[in-house]
Amino acid sequence: MAEPLIRLEGVTKTFGTGATAFQALKGVDLAIERGDFIAVMGASGSGKSTTMNILGCLDVPTGGAYVFRGVHVEQLDRDQRAMLRRRYLGFVFQGFNLLARTTALENVELPLLYRGENRKQRQDMAMAALDKVGLGPWADHTPAELSGGQQQRVAIARAIVTEPDVLLADEPTGNLDSERSIEIMELLRSLNTDSGITVLMVTHEADMADFARTIVHFKDGLVERIDRQHVPLEGVD
Repeated sequence: MAEPLIRLEGVTKTFGTGATAFQALKGVDLAIERGDFIAVMGASGSGKSTTMNILGCLDVPTGGAYVFRGVHVEQLDRDQRAMLRRRYLGFVFQGFNLLARTTALENVELPLLYRGENRKQRQDMAMAALDKVGLGPWADHTPAELSGGQQQRVAIARAIVTEPDVLLADEPTGNLDSERSIEIMELLRSLNTDSGITVLMVTHEADMADFARTIVHFKDGLVERIDRQHVPLEGVD
């Protein structure tokens, strides 16, 4: 069988030292196949957010192995992890995190600016990403001129403009009403099925998790169980 896109083996994470030390992760094992759509669930303090920070190269494990595309990420230095993050990962947050005084197009361009793309290339790629999320006509609007659902679509466009392998979404529907939440989840699912982006999403909402192919439940710093949904991976029985 092919090597998983992502593999965690015995991953631990301890914050603090001595008597005040807290072990947030106690030996997490997890394999993520290319093209999967995973919902990560668990109570506050279960370890799900710490795991997502490690997967997003925003933090490093205290022990164990994190293998991404065959590379041991835990052995990389800060600059190497930043390069991996810029090249292969996209991020969507609950609070949108858009720049208030810039247009939707300029917000989506930002990751390309950091990557050193020229202006014409940035604008063309950003416009294509906005078109993909259905917001091409709103490219010149600022966040204040957009609804919450539209702002989250801009944030998703910004996350996919670099054509990442993995999209990490932290409570992407947390600030939206039910109708807008369903729209965003349908968009994430279409990006997963049509564009082949692997999606990792933290959510507290079971109805949002139902959009995923796989649900990973965390408890007390460990993976408690993994539920496979009825929707199969493309090309897999």
